[in-house]
Amino acid sequence: MEKLVIAYSGGLDTSYCAKYLSKEEGFEVHAVSVNTGGFSKAEIEDIEEKALALGATTYTSIDAVATFYDKVVKYLIFGNVLRNNTYPLSVSAERIVQAIEIVNHAKKIGAKYIAHGSTGAGNDQVRFDMIFQILAPEIKIITPIRDKSLAREEEINYLQQNGIDYSWEKAKYSVNRGLWGTSVGGDETLTSHLSLPESAYPSQLEKELSKELKLTFKNGELVALDGEQDTPVANIEKLSAIASKYAIGRDIHVGDTIIGIKGRVGFEAAAPLIIIKAHHLLEKHTLSKWQQYQKEQMGNFYGMLLHEGNYLDEVMRNIEAFLTDTQKHVSGDVFVTLHPYRFDLNGITSPHDLMNASFGSYGEMNKGWTADDAKGFIKILSNSGKIANHVNQDL
Repeated sequence: MEKLVIAYSGGLDTSYCAKYLSKEEGFEVHAVSVNTGGFSKAEIEDIEEKALALGATTYTSIDAVATFYDKVVKYLIFGNVLRNNTYPLSVSAERIVQAIEIVNHAKKIGAKYIAHGSTGAGNDQVRFDMIFQILAPEIKIITPIRDKSLAREEEINYLQQNGIDYSWEKAKYSVNRGLWGTSVGGDETLTSHLSLPESAYPSQLEKELSKELKLTFKNGELVALDGEQDTPVANIEKLSAIASKYAIGRDIHVGDTIIGIKGRVGFEAAAPLIIIKAHHLLEKHTLSKWQQYQKEQMGNFYGMLLHEGNYLDEVMRNIEAFLTDTQKHVSGDVFVTLHPYRFDLNGITSPHDLMNASFGSYGEMNKGWTADDAKGFIKILSNSGKIANHVNQDL
């Protein structure tokens, strides 16, 4: 029996793969799940029990939450990355780290095969395959769902025929939960006009009274909530627990897939959206206009390359170095108010706030220049326009 490592989540697709590859193909299946946030100890134990029941020889859970933050999430915050100005790359960001960890485990146990449950119509097949091929070209990739063009009904029927209780109701919505948000896919997201029902979202509205929060950033990282210091990962988890009770961060993202078709996915990302917007507000106060302009270009480029599966390209390390350097003065407090389904950014305090009143107040008074200085500046500034107008007015 040849060793095969499967990227196992416990969902329908990977459950089918684990059963099919062990029973029909005769592989020695080693199931591996990579926790990039969102899974409790009890849930991991449940995933292990399912994997072994499906025929896996071993099950391994890899804790990669801190790695996920250090290698990816931190830079998504630094870059204020929202794909199509909407989606915080919740799942695409995770897949890169998961793929790297899967490859490392396969090499560790000497597996000649790696399997994943991606279909042939999505982005994840590209992300997984690219990482696997770059880091381990000698390992063969097996993808039953993609290769057999299986529908979810066929997968469920196969599992039921083999004594595995898996209902269509359970598979109706595909939910991927992690540190940087939760994606939700279902029948509605396959259309262009239907929205997801309230019940499809993992978090429901529990709080209706508004709540004020203080987010403290140091060099661009979230280091405290309401004055209580903790690691950035712990603060993200705490903020998510608080804000999700307000049903904040829900939306549907419409984007261009790597393979060229349009796609829709619902998501719930309370903490990511609050953090990105709060961080962006702090940057507006502490960075120059040219820093902000260049950061916007580089942040979008970083998010695009990450989404497309190009994380291992060396340019990503170059952009990370740039984004890190921009955060030297991005420190201070951001004040936020949570409401049902939304939040307000109230303002900031920072020792690096460039709205320094000693130089003037916008629209009110100037303290660093005279009226004649302003008139001369404006006159010189208009020269290029004057010249162009004079040259071209009679043409």
